[in-house]
Amino acid sequence: MKKASKHRESGREFYTPERCYITELLNTSDDPGVSLARARVEPGVTTRWHRLVGTAERYYIVSGRGRVEVGDRPLREVTAGDIVLIPPLCRQRITNTGPEDLIFLAICTPRFSDDAYEDLGDDPSPA
Repeated sequence: MKKASKHRESGREFYTPERCYITELLNTSDDPGVSLARARVEPGVTTRWHRLVGTAERYYIVSGRGRVEVGDRPLREVTAGDIVLIPPLCRQRITNTGPEDLIFLAICTPRFSDDAYEDLGDDPSPA
């Protein structure tokens, strides 16, 4: 890791096929151990089932409310301040159940890479 500071406005939001908006806040080969992204899910939207190969993920809920599904665990309601732990290869998705955008930070270790992402579609059966 190199010494650095990054301005909070340096990332650009983009829409993903997963049905959410992402702003990469930190994802660089200079710091391969971790990545940080801001995710935004619009009201009423459920992201697609997916999992990450070789990468653990944590969600820190910043604002809004939702329902998260991780692996075969029961649905869990989440609100600001909640943390969700997602081991590698564990299927996951999140639904915005509130009237405003659901905003959360996605922290990945090691850092997120597109080749780690596996889309599992909308089928609710375990992968």
